[in-house]
Amino acid sequence: MSFDLDFDLLRQLTETSGVPGYEDRVRDHVRAVFDDAVDEVHTDSMGNVIGTIEGSGDYEVAVAAHMDEIGFMVKHVTDDGFLKVDALGGWDPRVLRAQRVRVHTQQGDLTGVIGSVPPHTLSKEDREKEDAVEDVVIDLGREGDEVADLVSVGDLVTMEQSTVEMGDTVTGKALDDRVCLFAMLEAARELTDPEATVHFCATVQEEVGLRGAWALGVDVDPDLAIALDVTIASDVEGVAEDKQVTRLGDGAAVKLKDGSVITNPKVTRRIRDVAEAEGIDHQLEVLPAGGTDTAAFQTANGATPVGAISIPTRYLHTVTETAHGDDIRSTIDLLTAVLASEDGDTDYSL
Repeated sequence: MSFDLDFDLLRQLTETSGVPGYEDRVRDHVRAVFDDAVDEVHTDSMGNVIGTIEGSGDYEVAVAAHMDEIGFMVKHVTDDGFLKVDALGGWDPRVLRAQRVRVHTQQGDLTGVIGSVPPHTLSKEDREKEDAVEDVVIDLGREGDEVADLVSVGDLVTMEQSTVEMGDTVTGKALDDRVCLFAMLEAARELTDPEATVHFCATVQEEVGLRGAWALGVDVDPDLAIALDVTIASDVEGVAEDKQVTRLGDGAAVKLKDGSVITNPKVTRRIRDVAEAEGIDHQLEVLPAGGTDTAAFQTANGATPVGAISIPTRYLHTVTETAHGDDIRSTIDLLTAVLASEDGDTDYSL
């Protein structure tokens, strides 16, 4: 398909590396977009980036999407030149074997491979052993002395993958949550003359406990918060229909709950009303596990009404995460329409 999207920006955001606490490369891209799209930009001491469009009224809305991706930190370099790592965020160890990675060192980026022992040499016991993140070993194809000179404890590791169009979808690494970061940036570009002041918040360290959003919930202290994140779309062969949560191509997902939050029913109803009034494709999301920045904003500085819009995504927390172009477009349109129509007159108290 020909995507009705700024695909170059989406590819740039997803292919850029930025693990929790070290989102600086992504932050540079966000600031570049904000410089032309918002009235004011600032970064806090955690690395959250806030781009503000000043409204004509006194009401303030925060929108959040996180910049970080899951990755690793080097914890040991063996004498033979292999890297042992500690996980930054939640990995499914089944997807890690034989993956290509990028090791970010003070002297530049290095390509590596997560080792996988050939099945020919595995014992029956080895074949039955469950994979564990703790067993990840990275091979840089260099002698031990050279690796010791190049790599230090604390260096960072991300997956190496390109972002491409695949039929009606886009696939690559770090769509969680760069595809929603992209949607937020596009909404900032499209929003004009809102009545509410809108703080577009590109948050940090979501994958390790919503930490950036917890801080922003206090510092920004909005009257209303809306978070953007991906959600499970397991509408694939072999998954029962009642386990699918959302489906690709059915539109933006309006979150009712996840493992960390139950959204404000009045906020959810208004998001749905806007979608219906504007003819924007949408579906409802009940996510049984997993957390989002929504939860942090809800309680960080007292009770705050919150809602969330999600982009259905297949194969989460792998290097082939996949989202539908139409769902991305629907999310941009829905977020922009909600923000444009928010005048502060809606009472979200329960």
